[in-house]
Amino acid sequence: MKSKQLLAIGSVAACLFTLVRCSEPSEKNTSTAETEKAVVKEDVLDKGKYLLAIGGCNDCHTPKVMTPQGPMLDTTKIMSGHPAGSPLPEITYDATKPGNWVLISGTLTAAVGPWGMSYAANLTPDSTTGIGSWTVENFIGAIRKGKHLGQDGGRPLLPPMPWQSIAQWKDEDLTALFTYLKTLPAISNAVPAPVPPTALMKK
Repeated sequence: MKSKQLLAIGSVAACLFTLVRCSEPSEKNTSTAETEKAVVKEDVLDKGKYLLAIGGCNDCHTPKVMTPQGPMLDTTKIMSGHPAGSPLPEITYDATKPGNWVLISGTLTAAVGPWGMSYAANLTPDSTTGIGSWTVENFIGAIRKGKHLGQDGGRPLLPPMPWQSIAQWKDEDLTALFTYLKTLPAISNAVPAPVPPTALMKK
């Protein structure tokens, strides 16, 4: 009889031990899932940073400082676009006629040609002057369609923005780039609106 009681007690103890052990993995699973999610996000950010670098995005979207070696990136204004209010050199000939030269400012953030004058956009997450209020769908749509905010009625993305090439990227690449842009410091910089060619024509 005693052995049966001991066996029963042992079975109950084993069941209780199993129940306790079953509750532990769920906590570990939660922790593991969070860790995996963090690793995935870090991988996405690393990819976005890499794509921004090899895509040459800084070439136009980051203001420059002039050095003895020529223009260098202004690291305090990464991806903030053409500096608002910065003076541009006078256009000494009509670059707006097809076939004429395209002019690019010394900072590489403004360009003039047959399309008129265009300025590199502020791609920092500032909610008023940058892409802070954009969704990833807005961003991918803008690149795919070559239209501001990805809207059919939006203004076109003007040269020298190579959206036609970037539009060939996969959604996961554009998502990674957008995710990384959203982690940059938000810089308030209201980039000027494009100027149509008619407003630049010489009288």
